[in-house]
Amino acid sequence: MATKTATLTEKVAAKTVPIYIMGKKYEVPGALTIMKAMEYAGYQYIRGCGCRGGVCGACATVYRKVGDYKIYTGLACQTVVEPEMYLTQIPFYPANRAAYDFETAEPTAETVYQLYPELFRCVACNACTKVCPMDVEVLDYVSALKRGDLKAAAEISFDCIQCGLCASRCMGEMAQYHIAQLARRLQGGKLAPKAGHLEKMCTEIDGGAFDDLLAELKTMNEDELKKVYTEREMEPHMGAEEWTPASDVGLA
Repeated sequence: MATKTATLTEKVAAKTVPIYIMGKKYEVPGALTIMKAMEYAGYQYIRGCGCRGGVCGACATVYRKVGDYKIYTGLACQTVVEPEMYLTQIPFYPANRAAYDFETAEPTAETVYQLYPELFRCVACNACTKVCPMDVEVLDYVSALKRGDLKAAAEISFDCIQCGLCASRCMGEMAQYHIAQLARRLQGGKLAPKAGHLEKMCTEIDGGAFDDLLAELKTMNEDELKKVYTEREMEPHMGAEEWTPASDVGLA
């Protein structure tokens, strides 16, 4: 009697694990990320999902593991489910975000202090760093800001994806990621040397260098646009520092 050989996909799908989403139990394939597991369970993402690749910070997730008192955090698009995991997502955290006019804002530490005086409520508990899914040294950039070092704060916080998990654990009740964003804007927009290639590109755009290319794209149907998109030259994910594109079409 002939037997059907299970495909790899079928074997993976057969190995389900129990997880709890918002307190309700579901059986999902054990190889899925939290995001894919939630969709497998029937959830539809209305918000809390963006890039699906660990860049946008929209899918911050809080979870517990069986038999463990600790609260764990991660990004739903990257974290793989575990048996008996209890989880919930935080697509938005109601943290304070100061309003300001960037054009008139002075690029000084005093500007940060005026807009975010809660910065000095920091007790250096380091919970912010421990909860960061991007391994950003959050306490280090907070400390740099308290010293008035905007450049250091901007550099240390560069990999922040604005997920808000640091604010969710802060004993000082401040929004570290919004404060760091202000520091990066002040440093990059008003203190750091201007990039010559960026100015050149802006001049090229204003001069209409790409008008013909854009006009051509507008004449294409959906299938043609997909073909152009998938066949475009892309920088390798693990490309070397000296990598340059073979074609300079579309580059200024």
